[in-house]
Amino acid sequence: MSKKTAVVLFGGQSSEHVVSCMSVVNVIDHINKDKYDLLLIGITEEGHWIKTESVKEIKDGTWREGRVRAILSPDAGMGAVILLDGTKTELAKADVVFPVLHGLLGEDGTVQGLLELSRIPYVGCGVLSSAVSMDKLYTKIIVDDLGVRQAAYVPVMRHQLKNMEQVIARVEERFDYPVFVKPSNAGSSKGVSRAEDKKELETALLEAARHDRKILVEEMIVGREIECAVLGGGNQPVKASGVGEILAAAEFYDFDAKYNNADSKTVIDPQLPDGAAERVREAAKAVFQAVDGRGLARVDFFVKSDGTVVFNEINTMPGFTAISMYPMLWEAAGISKDQLVNCLMEDALSRFDD
Repeated sequence: MSKKTAVVLFGGQSSEHVVSCMSVVNVIDHINKDKYDLLLIGITEEGHWIKTESVKEIKDGTWREGRVRAILSPDAGMGAVILLDGTKTELAKADVVFPVLHGLLGEDGTVQGLLELSRIPYVGCGVLSSAVSMDKLYTKIIVDDLGVRQAAYVPVMRHQLKNMEQVIARVEERFDYPVFVKPSNAGSSKGVSRAEDKKELETALLEAARHDRKILVEEMIVGREIECAVLGGGNQPVKASGVGEILAAAEFYDFDAKYNNADSKTVIDPQLPDGAAERVREAAKAVFQAVDGRGLARVDFFVKSDGTVVFNEINTMPGFTAISMYPMLWEAAGISKDQLVNCLMEDALSRFDD
């Protein structure tokens, strides 16, 4: 049987560019090379698509210096990537795409829309589920109707900050301090702040507004940070892994605590109040199905001391780095990284069968 060509996208224009480059090395390592030839395409922070020759180039960052530009054709009859090397043009077939892209302009439905136009099968959630899961406000609107507990919130639009006193009054009428302030569309806790008083709330709102025009102000939930991996959807039943706990080295699990602080730790199968782990698993599947998820997602929760489960957020392209919870949770459930990546690729290939 002839091998298929798998296009692996990494990098991207979001703040999670570096994390994507860390994740993709692990993904590439676990793709079955007997089944797939690989075409590696990195996307620079400026948005240039560059053909990459090796994992070594990804690791040392020299892939950005590549000469060959790559254009994923939206023509549904081509199923190809156009490679441009100076005046030389080449068509490379694309049988399946694994978009190892985190955050904006990669995990938010934009690249997924291009792949839908091209009719090239791809790993992961589709346009709708990617877009609404990336947007915290719209995720909350969907979860409101599920009966799954989540942090109470006040939505704020950037233009409303012209009347800052009015916005602050609306927040203070709803919540006591402290509160958390988040941009609706941003990855890895970028722009997220904790506000202890009115002055800090104003600063936090202005910081969040730098990242998105939609802002969420949330009640503070005191609880343990628990994550669950989800696999399936589309034509497959939805499965949830066991649960893992984040022991953040900072006040909250922001970008630096995740990727730059060695004191942050993860614990697989932590001891939780009776029944809480199963409630997390059921809620994770419910949220994934509600956003029409497919392929994979990591769903994050807080678990309070009394066992109450509170939904936090869903990530439709979770990290695959050496410290990432998603593959670790499936390994603990008996699914190796090789099996996990193969399962995702096989599901992708069936994407347009129906």
